[in-house]
Amino acid sequence: MQIQRQQLDDAAAAGLLVPAQVGPLWDFLATQTAQTPSFRATHLLYYLGGLLAIGAMSLFMTLGWDLWGGWGLLLIALAYELLGLGLTEYCLRRPGLRIPAGIAAAFVVVLTPLAIYGLQAGLGYWELSDEYRDYHLRIDWRWLWMELATLAVGAIMLWRYRLPFLMLPVAVTLWYLSMDLTPILFHDSDLQWQLRKWVSVYVGLLMLGLAFWIELRSRSREDFAFWLYLFGLLAFWVALTSMDSDSELKRLAYCLLNLGLLLIGAVLSRRVFAVFGGLGVAAYVGHLAYSVFRDSLLFPLALTVLGAAVVYLGIVWQRHEARITARLRQYLPAALQELLARRQLS
Repeated sequence: MQIQRQQLDDAAAAGLLVPAQVGPLWDFLATQTAQTPSFRATHLLYYLGGLLAIGAMSLFMTLGWDLWGGWGLLLIALAYELLGLGLTEYCLRRPGLRIPAGIAAAFVVVLTPLAIYGLQAGLGYWELSDEYRDYHLRIDWRWLWMELATLAVGAIMLWRYRLPFLMLPVAVTLWYLSMDLTPILFHDSDLQWQLRKWVSVYVGLLMLGLAFWIELRSRSREDFAFWLYLFGLLAFWVALTSMDSDSELKRLAYCLLNLGLLLIGAVLSRRVFAVFGGLGVAAYVGHLAYSVFRDSLLFPLALTVLGAAVVYLGIVWQRHEARITARLRQYLPAALQELLARRQLS
């Protein structure tokens, strides 16, 4: 729920608030939401600068950095990590700087694989032809120590600082770990892509389950589950969508699954589910239009009628939403009822 100052003025004009309360109440609400990530110019600058720094030390590492040698990379990574820790502590001691504190803390976690790579290179575990930037490009079981160390540092940083943005490198590393573990689990370094896709589907489901578990247990106003939801859906939905289907029944099941994602997004107030679900439904409708009913004159008419029926369903739902929702929630566990109540008010 987003509140504007004019809405408080209207409430005062309707006698629901004393006019003298509008200003202090607005200031209080503005203070409470100042540290909630949003599309404000300040927050966009925070994230843009942070992502540039994180990308520079991860995705965009060039071959020139290898000239420092393993021990040189280790010392550089440790120096940057100390700088990131110092910035994290500095920001946390100043009011209103929790978002840049989270970005600085995530920077520390992102540097962990570089530090481990430098240590391994210094000890002679990497060949001269191996490059650090391949960590983000290639699937290789040899990255496991880097990933496990990153998860360990991420867990320590989360325990110490409780900053939601730390979940970003943790979620990405879990995704990487699942891909690099696959050759080990199946004793084959040259697995077929179909098997890799199924592994990605199951790992995505596990990440979604972990995110939901965190959301159920968390009593914090900050969102620690978002990044796990995002990368869990990426792993699950992209792998499922890229699979070849040999029957229309399976494609229909895919559409129904995406409708389920839309429903979950509506229940949990998670737009990320609605985005992926909407893309999946649109892809299925596009398949029907361009393949199954390519030359049909009735398909556009039927689709229009279906769209109108969905709109009408929305109108009926709006009229009876409170009663239907209250009745359905009676059958849910208490923890889930509490979560839905929090989501409804947010």
